[in-house]
Amino acid sequence: MAVALLMIAGGTAAGVFGSLLGLGGGVLIVPLLTLVFGLELREAVGVSLVSVIMTSSVAAGVYLERHTADLRLGMRLELFTAIGALIGGSIAFLLAERLLALLFAGLLIYVAVSMLRARTPAAPAGPPGEPETYEVRNMRLGVVGATGAGVLSALLGVGGGIVKVPLMHLGMGVPLRVATATSNLMVGITAAASAVIYVIHGGVDPYVAGPTVIGVFLGASIGSRISHRVDVRVLRFLFVAVLLYTAFEMLMKVVA
Repeated sequence: MAVALLMIAGGTAAGVFGSLLGLGGGVLIVPLLTLVFGLELREAVGVSLVSVIMTSSVAAGVYLERHTADLRLGMRLELFTAIGALIGGSIAFLLAERLLALLFAGLLIYVAVSMLRARTPAAPAGPPGEPETYEVRNMRLGVVGATGAGVLSALLGVGGGIVKVPLMHLGMGVPLRVATATSNLMVGITAAASAVIYVIHGGVDPYVAGPTVIGVFLGASIGSRISHRVDVRVLRFLFVAVLLYTAFEMLMKVVA
């Protein structure tokens, strides 16, 4: 019972973080389950993908209601992300767990450094509540990146948001708040495409997934409703700090 309550608490924290940053919570759920609860990485990935679906489902409705997400861009990119997710899910059970952990840590460090180097305006582009104006660029880069995000989503259980947010924000000129909202729309579909493969292979433990998903549901509900009150600069530094810490812990797992 105590373990289940801890999983709910951890899932809540991951849900808040995932909905605020458009990551689906997988970036925290996988290390939480492997480093704290001792699950094998591949099993944690399967549970994380199920949790990501929940995070996306809860947060997406709120972002759509506020007209924060770019629905057109999200659907265009999601086609390629889903294809990548199917490819990644097909090869996930062929790779060694240490290699997966190393890939996870390397990805976190790269994205953290990229986000840390990016600049954010001190003030929003328009009046509060008004849609941000921007022009989407580098669609070809978006297609390639979205496909890669799908592969990584299936391999690492992160829903692809960890790639999609910086891809849209840094590579395609989409404001960070819009990128996180759009990513929240996409990550659920991405996770569902690869979660099916994990279920078929028996890679989802219902006794772990149950309490974790409950926590994620609570956290995503909270995070999606407070997102408009969080300063973008604070959001970015929070993002970077958690990514770097998680990368360090995953590297320690590889060399242990």
